[in-house]
Amino acid sequence: MEKNVKVYSTPACPYCKMVKKFLQDNNVAFEDADVSHDRQKAEEMVKKSGQMGVPVLDIEGKIIIGFDKESIKQALGIRSP
Repeated sequence: MEKNVKVYSTPACPYCKMVKKFLQDNNVAFEDADVSHDRQKAEEMVKKSGQMGVPVLDIEGKIIIGFDKESIKQALGIRSP
């Protein structure tokens, strides 16, 4: 079952790029919300996470702040090889 994944990011953020590459490498579809250009998405991110730093992931309502690979894998049900 595919999960609903949203990544709040900015183009200049290296950890955002790492998160998106990790998701792509694991064939996880996601919505990329560029909070540097979309004020509404930025406000949505702050409301969900309580902070301004990126990346923030929303995986089926579970908020993960930063590139926390283990939490992301757990939320998505990705098993380590």
